[in-house]
Amino acid sequence: MGVSVAGHFGEWLQGRLGPDGPVALVTLLCPALHVRTSDTARRAVRRPARRPVFTPEQLAPFWETLEIPAVPLPNLTYDMPLGAGAGASTATLIAYAKHAGFSGEAEQLVKGCLAVEGASDPLMLPDADSLLWASREGLIVAKYKRPPACTVLGGFWGAPEQTDATDQDFPDISELAEDWANFSDLASLGAIASQSSERCTALRRSPETPSCPTSDPLPDLAKSLGALGHIRAHTGSARGLIFPVGAAPKHGLEALGEAGLTATLAFQTGAS
Repeated sequence: MGVSVAGHFGEWLQGRLGPDGPVALVTLLCPALHVRTSDTARRAVRRPARRPVFTPEQLAPFWETLEIPAVPLPNLTYDMPLGAGAGASTATLIAYAKHAGFSGEAEQLVKGCLAVEGASDPLMLPDADSLLWASREGLIVAKYKRPPACTVLGGFWGAPEQTDATDQDFPDISELAEDWANFSDLASLGAIASQSSERCTALRRSPETPSCPTSDPLPDLAKSLGALGHIRAHTGSARGLIFPVGAAPKHGLEALGEAGLTATLAFQTGAS
């Protein structure tokens, strides 16, 4: 039996918790994007990509932390481009662990991912989108309600950008995290996510950050399509619009494509 691990689609919010605080995030789960071992790839992969290069030397501390022997690695296929902010690296390591028969605690798997990359998405944890997650430390800062069910129309904007675990260049989102802890409905979450997205884009936009082109179309698309807000991968090219379930306009994906987003998709996320 093969392995399939779902990724995410950027973050609801991400930034520093105070000037000297950790980088923390609330991930946006995406059941439409997976990393799969070859025997589970039963359909044509929409966005094929080569496997991320984890050398035996890089993976040695992974197997050591998981307390299992290294195994021959499976061939993997991807529904997402690499460097898109969709969790491909973490999902790859989770797939490796499952393929190798790892049955330990999720916290041990977090430590294994940190040993390889110095950062980890919380994809191995239940209800990961309910967590304020310190990705460089692999720690839960706070646990909230899950976001309500919603539809995301998204795609990829700009060049891929690999996460740098030493990168601390994120805006302060302390008050946004406080607002998130007390959200009332999807509209309030959409507003918080939009603020986080725009702060990140404003800070990181430069010729040296190719995932932040100078004319991000998402704020204008959100207004013209009636979205409750917009989200982004705070490192990476994933971009999306937030709608109540059943309320996304039929021409929404076409509008995203016309604005320059690639590999557009629609999916439902949040608590059912």
